[in-house]
Amino acid sequence: MLSKFKRALVVMAGGLLLTSMTAAHADDLVVSAASSLTNAFKEIATDFEAKHPKTKVVLNFAASDVLLQQIVKGAPADVFASADQEAMDKAVTEKAIQENSRKNFANNQLVLIVPTDSQQSIKTLQDLNQPAIKRIAYGNPASVPVGRYAKAALENAKLWDAVTAKGIPAQNVRQCLDYVARGEVDAGFVFSTDAAIMKDKVKVALQIPLTTPISYPIAITKDTKQAETAKQFVDYVLSSTGQATLAKYGFLAP
Repeated sequence: MLSKFKRALVVMAGGLLLTSMTAAHADDLVVSAASSLTNAFKEIATDFEAKHPKTKVVLNFAASDVLLQQIVKGAPADVFASADQEAMDKAVTEKAIQENSRKNFANNQLVLIVPTDSQQSIKTLQDLNQPAIKRIAYGNPASVPVGRYAKAALENAKLWDAVTAKGIPAQNVRQCLDYVARGEVDAGFVFSTDAAIMKDKVKVALQIPLTTPISYPIAITKDTKQAETAKQFVDYVLSSTGQATLAKYGFLAP
């Protein structure tokens, strides 16, 4: 369970993002997307605006579960793109999306990264037990998809308790990346696409096999006022051009 302090941080982050999103204009297309999509979706949004000059795309990035809670609490959003199926399943349960609009648009891979100057020898997950490895970052499994994937892998390796004893939970995958890039932790779990954007500061120590593929779904929200434009955006993400942009940033085809 999260400590009171950690719960407060999650609530605070969600509240700040909710407040910022209320500034969106009524005719903007608001796309709430998982943090790992930041770079790819910024380019996709720019390209979409070029093809739809009357549309302004407002991007909102955070952990998938945080985004969902914003939507449920009434934050403006027309499109929701999650980093895992669990968050989108919750969106269905909460009746936050148009279920028939749900599509899978990308896949990813889980990796363990270390700072580029790290001298640690990590060849298997078991090596995380080394005394020299004192701090390990991972997303909070309660709200961050990369954390759920990491927990599943570690539980399968019977290492979850050992790693949480050294754990530094993060609010989203980009925070994990930053912790490792700044050398504040010895290792961290991120998606391969996140590791790729900081090759000068982090390196991949392990690519971690999973029994469940890392699959990204996208859907139109139930309360959108821009249903046609939202559908056009989803279609663009699924188009050959959108898929090429995602591939450019390391995402795999769904």
